Amino acid sequence: MTTDLSGKTIILTGAFGRLGRILTRRLIDDGATVAGIDRHTADPVVDSDRLHLFKADVSDEGEVEEAFTRIREAVGPASGLVHTVGMWDGQPFAETPLEDWEAMLRVNLTSTFLCFRAAVRQMSESGGRLVGIASRQGADRAVPQQAAYSASKAGLVRIVEAVAAEYDGRITAAAVAPSTILFGGDGDGVSAERIAALCAYLCTDEGAVHNGTVLRAYGTG
Repeated sequence: MTTDLSGKTIILTGAFGRLGRILTRRLIDDGATVAGIDRHTADPVVDSDRLHLFKADVSDEGEVEEAFTRIREAVGPASGLVHTVGMWDGQPFAETPLEDWEAMLRVNLTSTFLCFRAAVRQMSESGGRLVGIASRQGADRAVPQQAAYSASKAGLVRIVEAVAAEYDGRITAAAVAPSTILFGGDGDGVSAERIAALCAYLCTDEGAVHNGTVLRAYGTG
């Protein structure tokens, strides 16, 4: 899949995560300027003057607002957001502590709300593309011992649908729902590189046709 993101600024959360690092390279290779957000600091993924890094906890409202303000001041308004921050955990439903439930919702769902909201405010005049990472459990059906994870990813899908319906195509929102993301090697799932390609495509003008949809990426197994 070939994409051209020349002239576009894409905000990427979780820039130092395993998927985030692959996505950074993909977006840069496709011509984008990338504003990478992560709560950790690390060496730059690529050596490029089109990569700008910002530190923030995207589950914290104040830090999200500050980061998006600094991004606008540094590189101008964003034309896209790819939100990769998330966590996974599984445990028997009856043994799930409230704090674990709330942590899952905060990292997977609240962070999506905060980042999508900040991006929408920045894109209100020129429009843009929002992309979230869902999952098969959130898009289709939950599985045993993953109530919190499944609920958080299903909530992400509903946010995508609501935002897509509200902004008449000026601002579009879509989700990519992997089964298992593979980071090298074989297995039952889909490679991280292919997930990155889908996310990059959804940031293009052509990707707007998927407004409000979930692109299921379950691999060939």
